[in-house]
Amino acid sequence: MNPTWDSLTATAVDLRHHLHRNPELRWEEEQTARTVRERLDRASIAWRPCAGTGTVATLAPGAPGRHLAFRADIDALPIAEASVTTWKSLNSGVMHACGHDGHTASLMMLAWWLKEHEGSLEGPVSLLFQPAEEGGHGAKKMVEEGALEGVDAIYGWHNWPALPFGKAACPDGPVMAANGTFAIRLTGVGGHASQPELCRDPVLAASAVTMALQQVVSRRLAPQHATVLSVTSIEAPSGETIIPGTATLKGSYRLPDSSLRPAMDDLIATTAARAADTYGVSADVEVRPRYEATVNHPEEAARMRTALQAELGPDWQDGRILLPVMASEDFSYYLAEKPGAFALIGAADGDEPAHPLHSPHYDFNDRLIPRIARIFSRLAGVPAGV
Repeated sequence: MNPTWDSLTATAVDLRHHLHRNPELRWEEEQTARTVRERLDRASIAWRPCAGTGTVATLAPGAPGRHLAFRADIDALPIAEASVTTWKSLNSGVMHACGHDGHTASLMMLAWWLKEHEGSLEGPVSLLFQPAEEGGHGAKKMVEEGALEGVDAIYGWHNWPALPFGKAACPDGPVMAANGTFAIRLTGVGGHASQPELCRDPVLAASAVTMALQQVVSRRLAPQHATVLSVTSIEAPSGETIIPGTATLKGSYRLPDSSLRPAMDDLIATTAARAADTYGVSADVEVRPRYEATVNHPEEAARMRTALQAELGPDWQDGRILLPVMASEDFSYYLAEKPGAFALIGAADGDEPAHPLHSPHYDFNDRLIPRIARIFSRLAGVPAGV
């Protein structure tokens, strides 16, 4: 007997709770990969490993139509969970605080549905269960190992607690920002706090560098560019009566357009060096790129919007969300290789504000699982049950 839509939903929710109890950090998703592969095996869905703990499943490989791919990320975060759910993390200090457990369960539900209707698929479908999205460039490794070979278009999504349930965003062009991180090591001359004239104080210089960096966005870049630069930590351990010899600043930046990256990198380095030099302190600056902007292709974004409207209704778009959002996604690697689209889909349910992503109180909204499976099944040409 073929499983019903409701039974598939219940099984997918159980899978999500299992994954939530057993989170694993980027590139360490061994148990998660085993779970994904075992569930694919049970459904007689062919798969192959990719990027270590990643998995690429394939349906209707011989079908003549367009080859579509759908992606879910599988890694968790180094956060101690503070929720009180019965599926709370059993791995101390690690939790699914970004909803990748729900993304994985949603893609698995899609896999089960499409397997039941494999003969109706007009073209091949690849399902990408990707590791290391959280800063590990897992999508890059998946691409390098051939996850997109033969694929004509790829689709992805992220649950978004800042949007109400039933709302979504899927623009043409940028949907999420590019980002980068920086570390600035300031080297001065330490000494006794009673003799500052004999020292070159890196703590004072760190304060000046922090303030100077805040002018990069407001005074050195055009106001039309929605850039963000944040100094997120200052480290200068010392005693109450000791001026230390070094201080280190760390931070990150976000860009709506990846082409702005060289200018931002140069401004961070030169601004820090000049501010530090004013205090007789040297600055060693390291700037690291992370992810490029996630930029939707208009034709595929239009297809995604059609599926979103069919599932969520005519009022599915939330005009209050400002795009691109300043968070970043390594789905950008896929969109640099193939046409595709990425959507933000609302997760806030009820009158109380939803806990944000990366919060120790966050939990994925299970009501999204069948909803996402239906949206993606429409894109695959096999509309699912309601």
